[in-house]
Amino acid sequence: MRRLVNDGYEAVEEMLAGYVAAQGKYVDFAENDKRVIVSKQISEEPRVRIIVGGGSGHEPLFLGYVGKDFADAAVVGNINTSPSPEPCYNAVKAVDSGKGCLYMYGNYAGDVMNFDMGAEMAADDGIRVETVLVTDDIYSAEKVEDRRGVAGDLIVFKAAASAAAKGLDLDAVKQAAEKANANTYSMGVALSSSTLPVTGKAIFEMHEGEMEVGMGIHGEPGIKRSSVEPADKVVDQIMGFLLEEMKLKADEEVHVLINGLGGLPVMDQYICYRRVDEILKEKGVQIHHPLVGNYATSMDMIGMSITLVRLDDELKELLDTPCDTPYFKLD
Repeated sequence: MRRLVNDGYEAVEEMLAGYVAAQGKYVDFAENDKRVIVSKQISEEPRVRIIVGGGSGHEPLFLGYVGKDFADAAVVGNINTSPSPEPCYNAVKAVDSGKGCLYMYGNYAGDVMNFDMGAEMAADDGIRVETVLVTDDIYSAEKVEDRRGVAGDLIVFKAAASAAAKGLDLDAVKQAAEKANANTYSMGVALSSSTLPVTGKAIFEMHEGEMEVGMGIHGEPGIKRSSVEPADKVVDQIMGFLLEEMKLKADEEVHVLINGLGGLPVMDQYICYRRVDEILKEKGVQIHHPLVGNYATSMDMIGMSITLVRLDDELKELLDTPCDTPYFKLD
């Protein structure tokens, strides 16, 4: 295992302790729950609170986006495992200001069950909690409502947080998140598995020199295994699926996110972005504020995903609104 951990069973707790110690300007633990990270820059005025969360192993996803005018709290589960209902509820209790809370997370069965239970517990206390599931992974299911959430989490979280920062009510904030989700499309490729710190073993087997387009961030099956191909051919294949799904037309505008899955060099990520840029420009599609980097990872998995967001003036404004977190800043 090429990991620097101590006891694998303590990896999440030790990671969280280190994160709070390093990012103390931005975050702290909730008073009664060390699986809940809360913002130290939460707005003084009452507003809708944004709560995100899911399993560990995808950092900086979830906890890295807690800060000023972004997520107000993140709920952290074990590796690739949903948080339990109690911390989902405790996050609401920690940040609610009387305007209600919005849960947002990727569409995975365990997360849905446990966050729903957390919302029911909050409802018993008279706190309204709404939910938006992120469903951007186009290959994961034919029906949009059955799809998984991957790097598009970042887009949907940002849109909702910006709406909340504008002082919109819970229904309007939820509507902003739903609009962002409906216009966000992602697909990825994996060239290796990730390694579990508890066992020191890969979560699935992939041989040297293989790749799988469409694979999920937990190793969910993709299209097929094949030999690793040049970057341009891989990007062409992924972009073919995305463009077919989106039906983009010339003069439309998109946001582009190239997301590294943890083990892919930044050099390779920019090589991939270069080809995406070429394809979109050839089609007459305008690119607004591209992002390249590790935003939603799978520990040490070698791979990347491409996310395209169809934009209009409202979504552009929401995605460009200033925020300040350890892993996402806009001036």
